[in-house]
Amino acid sequence: MGENIRLSLKGILSHKMRSFLTMLGIIIGIAAIIAIVSTIKGTNDQIQKNLIGSGSNNVNVVLYQNDYDYDMSSGLPAGVHQVSDDTMDSLKQIDHVEDAAKYTKRTEYNGIYYQNANLSNGNVLGVDENYLNAADMKITAGRGISAEDVKKCHKVAVLDDGAARVLFKGASCIGKTIEIHSVPYVIIGTCAARSTYEPVIETISDYYTYNSDQSGGSVYITSSTWPIAYQYDEPENILIRADSTKSMTSIGKEAENILNTTITSTSSDSTNAVTYKAQDLMEQARQIQQLSQSTNMMLIWIAAISLLVGGIGVMNIMLVSVTERTSEIGLKKAIGARKRVIMRQFLTEAVVLTSIGGVLGVIAGILLAKIISLLNGTPASISWPASLLAVLFSMAIGIIFGLLPAHKAANLDPIEALRRE
Repeated sequence: MGENIRLSLKGILSHKMRSFLTMLGIIIGIAAIIAIVSTIKGTNDQIQKNLIGSGSNNVNVVLYQNDYDYDMSSGLPAGVHQVSDDTMDSLKQIDHVEDAAKYTKRTEYNGIYYQNANLSNGNVLGVDENYLNAADMKITAGRGISAEDVKKCHKVAVLDDGAARVLFKGASCIGKTIEIHSVPYVIIGTCAARSTYEPVIETISDYYTYNSDQSGGSVYITSSTWPIAYQYDEPENILIRADSTKSMTSIGKEAENILNTTITSTSSDSTNAVTYKAQDLMEQARQIQQLSQSTNMMLIWIAAISLLVGGIGVMNIMLVSVTERTSEIGLKKAIGARKRVIMRQFLTEAVVLTSIGGVLGVIAGILLAKIISLLNGTPASISWPASLLAVLFSMAIGIIFGLLPAHKAANLDPIEALRRE
């Protein structure tokens, strides 16, 4: 085998231009596929990061009606009750759940004030003592909401960095009092997400996909004082933190089932039924990825055509090589070389030729992916398994398209071969 490889390299180097032109189809095909796969992988990684964030692994299970979040301003939904402690225990016992919390939420446009400052388009959340931990929030100043605050109905609030910045313009807010629907709440702390990751917004579509829930900031108050500000109790939503992004979908579906069994509505109008649904960001990521992949698969097939053309080029040049080396083949067979030895030599030459083309194609593909990333701002992520597979595939092309020339060389009549000049 080593001798065959040496002879193959010698033959390739003795006809550099011809060998390069023969490999060109393989190089272009492999380079195109590597560039496309790298762009797809980079885009998919970006989509997943944009939708899921940087490892918070949160699953929201919220009330839906007609495929939209239920609007509490239209009244309390029939048959939907507040989440009981037993239900919360069942949710926390789901496999791969690290923490769970219940919360209520409203978006306010003119309901949150500090003196003359208004938190326009801000969120108010009524939370229990577990929410900030489940949401992967860290306290940046003061303290968080405790079990005692919830139990004794303390009118206290925690602001996130956005709300603190809007209402207090960078000044310290601990101990200050804000009003939510004219109800005073004392600020006991500020918080921020542990992750500083921000989605990449490049188009208006990206904005609505990734930024639809962005607001001027969030205010967290105790769930027990929610009825004071909003006049009545409301059914809660659930926030669950999974141990990994891979388990988010299964956790969301199981949580849906548990919560929907607590709904006692007997309404016959199924089109307007209220149900709990998990906001499955992993599924959203997969749907967008599939849309991207279905488009790019066409490009991969087009690039694969150049590999077919490259393979035909290899077969053609190997047939030429057999013709040129007829006398050499006849001499080898005359001194006792068997068919399999001749066949192995020409197959090895075809495989070496296409393997070199595959390696050069991978290098060209990586460079092309980087150039596309720089020019278009499209993320590119090199897939090393795909690169290795591309080289192996190029070797397979050498074997497939080298079989006919190798078979022809192996079956040459030694006497006729020696007669040729």
